[in-house]
Amino acid sequence: MSPWRGKSDFYDDRTLQAETFDLNLGPQHPATHGVFRLVITLDGEIVRKVEPFMGYAHRGQEKMGENRTYAQWLPNSSRLDYLSGMIYNHGYCEAVERLCGFEAPPRAQYLRVITDEFNRVASHLMWFGNYLMELGAFTPFLYCWDDREYILDLLDSLTGSRLTYNYNRFGGVRNDLPVGFRKKARKFVQRLRGRFPEYHELCTKNVIFRHRVKGVGVISRELAINAAATGPTLRGSGVEYDLRKYAPYAAYEQFDFIIPHFPEGDVLARYNVRLEEMVQSLNILEQALAGLPEGPHWIKTPRKIKPPPGEIYFAVESARGEAGFYIASDGSEIPYRIKVRSPSLSNVYLTVHVVPGHFLADLVAILGSIDILVPEIDR
Repeated sequence: MSPWRGKSDFYDDRTLQAETFDLNLGPQHPATHGVFRLVITLDGEIVRKVEPFMGYAHRGQEKMGENRTYAQWLPNSSRLDYLSGMIYNHGYCEAVERLCGFEAPPRAQYLRVITDEFNRVASHLMWFGNYLMELGAFTPFLYCWDDREYILDLLDSLTGSRLTYNYNRFGGVRNDLPVGFRKKARKFVQRLRGRFPEYHELCTKNVIFRHRVKGVGVISRELAINAAATGPTLRGSGVEYDLRKYAPYAAYEQFDFIIPHFPEGDVLARYNVRLEEMVQSLNILEQALAGLPEGPHWIKTPRKIKPPPGEIYFAVESARGEAGFYIASDGSEIPYRIKVRSPSLSNVYLTVHVVPGHFLADLVAILGSIDILVPEIDR
């Protein structure tokens, strides 16, 4: 029974309790963050049941991997999660490198960290602005979009692209830093550091925002672990786990940074994790830009990549969690099998357990705090 319902001359309690109805949220709705559908069973404004339906944007990405060479599938990796395209691209390249038994040079490893962290900050800024807009605040969206443009300009000068970068190569990266990149990058890091007090004053301390998110959509530590949640969603439930620390790759083990985590498990905790993660990314960027080693940014590799027969699973920490690549090789230049582990698929099904009992308006706040991206689910 909804808490605002009282007795009526027309309906008794049993009639009201039986009057539930299904509502389709999506498959085309801005709050779903892509083309997918939630079937919501409502009792008035109270959600009783949630059922996600995927598959509207399926593109056969993994099947393409069985019909293309390792190099030909390279652009597909950055199109799985277009907001973390650089990180996915890096993950696929390093998975193939480890399968082949060679390693990118130190300068390339640092460049991968630099581009990954810029991509992570850009993704979180996009989430931050869009999320506040979904809750009714338009101004933060303009602020975040302004900051994100600086990152896209930097990555564009390095990669020639602003979204699906395809910057990594087997054995390193495609281009070295252009003239003036490090100076512009340091300038942006300082600029963004100065923006966080404004963001906290504008949003985090806003009484309306806090009433919408505090104590709402609590994901317990046990539920997050059992549901195989990863990324900020997991860390927002108090689990201090990040692949950059616990299974380090590239040059991450050489940098000093912490893993933001909050035990409350609510929407506000997941919000705080992402804002603090941006601060930690800036710390990593400062260290990487200062300690960038000299040397080549790429090593010469065979023109046709033919890993020895075998298999590998390699995962990186994307903006949404653990993005893993399972690759099986039969010794030819075409993968026998490519399977991608996307964090959004595990994270989105938390709504089934968390949303029931909340108001319909809370559903948007909860789903947005999980930050799913449908193209990485519908591969």
